[in-house]
Amino acid sequence: MTSYVKWGFLTRFIEEAFEAYGIPEEDAKICTDVLLQSDKKGIESHGVNRFKPIYIDRIKDGIQNPVTTFEVVRETPTTAVVDGHDGMGQVIGYRSIKMAIEKAKTYGMGMVAVRNSTHYGIAGYYTDMAAEAGCIGISGTNARPSIAPTFSVQNKLGTNPLTVSFPTDEPFPFSLDCATSIIQRGRIELYEREGKETPAGTVIGHDGSAMTDSAAILRALQSGEAALAPLGGIGEELSGYKGYGYATIVEVLSAALQQGNFLSMLTGIGKDGEKVKFHLGHFFIAIDTEAFVGLEQFKQTTGDILRELRAAEKAPGVDRIYTAGEKEYLIWQERQKTGLPVNESVQKELIAIRDDAGLHDYRFPFED
Repeated sequence: MTSYVKWGFLTRFIEEAFEAYGIPEEDAKICTDVLLQSDKKGIESHGVNRFKPIYIDRIKDGIQNPVTTFEVVRETPTTAVVDGHDGMGQVIGYRSIKMAIEKAKTYGMGMVAVRNSTHYGIAGYYTDMAAEAGCIGISGTNARPSIAPTFSVQNKLGTNPLTVSFPTDEPFPFSLDCATSIIQRGRIELYEREGKETPAGTVIGHDGSAMTDSAAILRALQSGEAALAPLGGIGEELSGYKGYGYATIVEVLSAALQQGNFLSMLTGIGKDGEKVKFHLGHFFIAIDTEAFVGLEQFKQTTGDILRELRAAEKAPGVDRIYTAGEKEYLIWQERQKTGLPVNESVQKELIAIRDDAGLHDYRFPFED
């Protein structure tokens, strides 16, 4: 049964749990904020659902470092290359976008390219930071091979989000944060936990047929016997080449500028089948609106565009048109009152983390 957990309680627990596994206090706060921001927006595929398997387990397996070494290996007034030394991706991402914003505020634009990082959570966290600072924010990351190039059945590209946020004169920014595949691995993991099938047409087997068994898909993605379809779909008829192209752009910007790992180098599996570090790459761009027309004018024009889109003639039976970032804002308006809905699978993981970390003062509401 799903149970609701209050945000304050969950925040304190996750911070202390991160610290228990060796993450410094200030870094633990950043990691917790990135993790929970995903759940606050309703993006449950990247929230507490991934706390244990993506972060805690990888630290315990020795393929992710709890203490983050943030090394600037090359820098100009408007750019920087950072080596994250396989530390916490959230900390690397937070410090990188802050650096890009600072450069943008001084010179109009700033970009930071990162190598040797780890999973950094939702890309929208960092682009929203830029929007809050009055900048246009752009970010992307490569990832474990999952997407097959058009006309292939082999997973080569990661789900590689290309994410953009704009400041607006509304209570929330425009924030487009989505994978360049039709579906991403985290969503399939969520389907598997909930005992649901993956929608047909989103995953292709090595024989070219569609796959829907979520547990089988996750195993097949790991073994290379399945791949995600790019945005648009399989082949050219539904313009899958567009998603393939965008995923490739993200791959290049996440590897070529910083001389990082790419494609098949990112499997996380060594030559003898052992778990190894992923060495992911990211990029962060901040563009200061004050360098163009000024923040208030930019926000008003952007808001006007969004409002006109939402006022477009609706399709029959449709009550509302949304713009990117709006649904997430509405979900947070509700969830800040109710807390986070936690399913039974994640409940067991939280209890296991608590017991393993020795945080015995915590008792979750779903245990009563």
